[in-house]
Amino acid sequence: MATNDQLKALVKSHADGDDPQFYAVAMQVAAKAARSGQSKFAQDLRDLVEDLRQRGAASSRVASVVPVAQPRGELSSLLTVSYPDARLGDLVLSDELGERLRQVLLEQRQRDMLARHGLRPARRLLLIGPPGTGKTSTARVLAAELGLPLFAIRLDTIITKFMGETAAKLRLVFDALVETRGVYLFDEVDALAGDRAAANDVGEIRRVLNSFLQFLEEDSSESVIVAATNHPQLLDNALSRRFDTVMDFTLPDESGAQTVIRNRLSMFHISNLSWPRVLEATRGLSHAEISTAAENAAKRSILAGRTRILTADLVSALEERPRSLAPEGAVSTRNG
Repeated sequence: MATNDQLKALVKSHADGDDPQFYAVAMQVAAKAARSGQSKFAQDLRDLVEDLRQRGAASSRVASVVPVAQPRGELSSLLTVSYPDARLGDLVLSDELGERLRQVLLEQRQRDMLARHGLRPARRLLLIGPPGTGKTSTARVLAAELGLPLFAIRLDTIITKFMGETAAKLRLVFDALVETRGVYLFDEVDALAGDRAAANDVGEIRRVLNSFLQFLEEDSSESVIVAATNHPQLLDNALSRRFDTVMDFTLPDESGAQTVIRNRLSMFHISNLSWPRVLEATRGLSHAEISTAAENAAKRSILAGRTRILTADLVSALEERPRSLAPEGAVSTRNG
């Protein structure tokens, strides 16, 4: 149960109208309860906090104006910015990955408290896994939950045939991390951080990697860095040591696949579905492919004048999607 300090913090944050602090302390109570074996209470409390947070976010988006951070000058060609509205509830995570993501959010929200004890929050995440398994969606959720802009780094404009230019552009990006706090997404990071021992590697690529690793090592900003790759086997071994958290995204198991379908088809009647047939058809599909198939089945139903999804339509739509060879795993998302 909650400690005396946590109870006092809950009351004080409520009185001050400090919702982020209130939610953060409540999540601490839930984590403590989970560790002591009170798993049902912990999950109920997490669900309640998430529901309250989503209600507050919905009302604040209507009532407030979000300050826009827009890259200027040469940065405008290196970064794209967005303000996602995805929430943690939009992701369907395994218990382990869900807890790790919530811990990152908690540390970020309580970074001032950690700083008073000489500690820094987790702020570098490496996401690995097949396409469509929720890596980019996780970056969007991080930005939305923390109320930060999401900056996507355009590697196609950063990487040039001249190593000096590439390093200079990377320096601009890391300078931006200091000037504007946000979530910075390096998608397909293997393009920057390929294995230096690869047989077909060249000196220029090694020097780009060395610059990238050096910038990561020297970075002391308040921004969150998210690097994602579909090909972890191509990464240099030194990269993972620069990250606080490595999250392995894999294909959904049957429970995850069913949740993706239920979420995507929440506006339709699906009580008649033959789940054994449907789940068999999801094998080898990513979360994004399952979501797309569910949407296609829904369109067929609408055009046929039905609000009920037929098993045959859904199975057919699933069987049309391309398969992945990656193993089944633990993370799923509504949006892929």
